[in-house]
Amino acid sequence: MIDLELPLEKRTKLYRFFETVPAFISYSMLLLLVLLAVVNPLWAAVYLLLIIITMFIKSIIIAYHTIRGHSQLVAAQKTDWHERLLSLENPAASYEAVRRTKLHGFELKEHTENLRLLAAAQEGEYPKPADLFQAVIIAAYNESYDVIQPTIESVKNTSYNNKQIILYLAYEERGGAEIEATAERLQKEYKGIFHTFQIVKHPKDLPNEVVGKGPNITYAAYHLRDWCDAQEIAHRNVIVTTLDSDNRPHPTYFDYVAYEYIVQPDRKHLSYQPVALYFGNIWDAPAPMRVIATGNSFWTIISSMRPHTLRNFAAHSQPLDALSEMDFWSKRSIVEDGHQYWRSYFYFGGNYSVLPIHVPIYQDAVMADTYKKTLVTQFKQLRRWAYGASDVPYVATRLFSRKRNVPFFEGLARFIRLLDGHVTLATMAILITFGGWVPLIINPEASRNITAHSLPIVVSYIQQVAMIGLFITIFLMLKMLPARPSRYKRHRTFFMVAQWVLMPVTSLCFSAAASLNSQTRLMFGRYLDKFDVTDKATIASREKAKAEKRQAKRKDAS
Repeated sequence: MIDLELPLEKRTKLYRFFETVPAFISYSMLLLLVLLAVVNPLWAAVYLLLIIITMFIKSIIIAYHTIRGHSQLVAAQKTDWHERLLSLENPAASYEAVRRTKLHGFELKEHTENLRLLAAAQEGEYPKPADLFQAVIIAAYNESYDVIQPTIESVKNTSYNNKQIILYLAYEERGGAEIEATAERLQKEYKGIFHTFQIVKHPKDLPNEVVGKGPNITYAAYHLRDWCDAQEIAHRNVIVTTLDSDNRPHPTYFDYVAYEYIVQPDRKHLSYQPVALYFGNIWDAPAPMRVIATGNSFWTIISSMRPHTLRNFAAHSQPLDALSEMDFWSKRSIVEDGHQYWRSYFYFGGNYSVLPIHVPIYQDAVMADTYKKTLVTQFKQLRRWAYGASDVPYVATRLFSRKRNVPFFEGLARFIRLLDGHVTLATMAILITFGGWVPLIINPEASRNITAHSLPIVVSYIQQVAMIGLFITIFLMLKMLPARPSRYKRHRTFFMVAQWVLMPVTSLCFSAAASLNSQTRLMFGRYLDKFDVTDKATIASREKAKAEKRQAKRKDAS
């Protein structure tokens, strides 16, 4: 079997070299502007303008994909995926029934073509909807009943047949007795609802594991595989979806995934990626967290419109036969979702891609019991995501090797996109915000150079034009927001718009800073080997925390 594992302790010299590459490039891009400003302000101005023009072009492309992605999201949510899935049970009869109907729209014609192809296929070439099972693994650490129960309830309320859902609640032994009691309570409450509801406790301190989600869901997946074998359920008939404890899938998500799984001829070599929308508690979260959550939501919408760049992220689905062959997810990475893309890519020799599923899985914005704790938790979450830069050496050492098992130029293009994404996240906000002033501050002679002197003004004009993309985001955000809770008055909607003045702050203090932090850690070998669990507070828990704080103050005063 091909070695898919990340090094846990000692690295080779080549691996260590590539661990330094993201930080080296990021810091070099920042320092180059300073050095050019010292040597020749004009060169610094040209360098910065090239960067800003590149980002301006990217922003136009992003705005275009945002509009298209939103339209696709709306259309997919209106589609009756349950009815489409049922039509695949007898595709020949379904095709005969619809081919005489006058169809409108590309998607309907695409569905008809899928029916035609399946009708012509031999028996056994594709799984039937009645034979498919959706295995859902919900990862938990020490979250409360109020957080986990709505997730299980949302799975129950999907349009997919509950008797074809295999539910696993994977919780951590290190989470303590409370999470174990919550798991047992939920298992009793939902007994008989699904095909089966299993709870699996992941033991702490197992060898060769980081403290993270990957080892937890992999341990549960071992139990799932053994259970399916005991029940004589074929692995190819089981689609596995991983959810965090605060994830709520769209009602048609499992039908949509099952439909795509059946109609795709190379279904084993695909994973299925929904759109992550961080709107679950968007009205309750603090303003900076709302800006970050909305930005992350739109980035997943944009990514869904660019399948060649799409990667596994957060909740996603993959067939059990593929997962079982490759020993499921990494137990040595704290970013097991994004790393799963590369793990699958190299295991299948390059024959692997991610298929967008254009319906959402709703997640919560970061919100802890106190404002200060929320800010810290948000930084740690973004730092964990940015630690995906640890995939750079993983990919590079497999790509630039005589033992390479993937096409070189295709792999190189993916590697460049991986590296570019992390460097861009770490540097662009800093360069665009402060770069225009660097020549004037660093080099006194810059004030006599017309180009350098005009640079801040030119940058400002370009930024103003680029604001069009922000206005598109705000407009679409208002259309996508869940209904305003009755506990908030209308002026809360105004703050949903006004909050965007914080975007430069969140881009610098959270996104860029978190990225540089992760890359610097990699450079100096200070590895993140522990998953910083994102606090998942609710309105009730926040009120309880406030009450306890007031009580403590009264006690101290007395």
